[in-house]
Amino acid sequence: MEHIINLTKDNIQQVVDASMDNFVVMSFWAQQQPESVQMLQVMEQIANEQAGRFILAKVNCEAELEIANYFQIQSLPTHLVLSKGQPVDGFAGTQSAAQVNELLNKHLPAMWVQDLNAAKAILVEDKPAKEKLEEALALLKSAYAESEQNGAVALVLVDVYLQLGILADAKTLLETIGLADQDSYYQNLKAKLALAEDAADTPEIRQLQQALDQQPDNTDISIDLAKALNQANRGEEALESLFVILQKDLSAADGKVKQVFMEILTALGQGNTFANQYRRRLYSLLY
Repeated sequence: MEHIINLTKDNIQQVVDASMDNFVVMSFWAQQQPESVQMLQVMEQIANEQAGRFILAKVNCEAELEIANYFQIQSLPTHLVLSKGQPVDGFAGTQSAAQVNELLNKHLPAMWVQDLNAAKAILVEDKPAKEKLEEALALLKSAYAESEQNGAVALVLVDVYLQLGILADAKTLLETIGLADQDSYYQNLKAKLALAEDAADTPEIRQLQQALDQQPDNTDISIDLAKALNQANRGEEALESLFVILQKDLSAADGKVKQVFMEILTALGQGNTFANQYRRRLYSLLY
């Protein structure tokens, strides 16, 4: 169901049914009542800003008098908050957007819950594409910040990091999970991280690391190692190893170090936390 609808006798049962799972705000108005028209515009703006948090059901009392009478509406504008088929709150007269939000926040789930649920819906899809996982990542980062680092959100965020191969972020965040949230989901993610880290430590990487230990100034080996690390989803380590060289010489290996550095940044994408950090660090060297 859309988040803004016109309530009529034909769809009222559908709206009541929808209120079993979602909050519905009924807005009673009439064209001949300017204050109700103005208040309706405020409600539409709030509904659009919070799309999906509640359903705004607009009741034109001039056309739907029976509905207005059923809910015993005495004056306009009037608003009712509906949950599980029953009014649980409401207000008559005009209110500011801030006042409306204060009332809604008493009953509606926090905005971050909506983002969390949207991200979970993506994860239950069968093999979600990288673009969808990145969409879930953005939703979860917002939810994690707004929820003041809620543990349940953190676990889902770790899950997405692992699916995207962002192991460093997954490990860092997993280490912050408190005992209260270390459930079976946490244990599952911890096991997945361990397997991913083992898979990322390839014989090629170990061989290149040993070679670099013996020839620490060999930029060709450093470049090969960075490429291998990035291929194994260890992009942060790859960027760090190259950045150390760029700090000393931006044109190292005739610019090849910088070129590979930029290629890894591009491959990691705009949504990657560490890529954005290293992009800013590179710009600080350039400018």
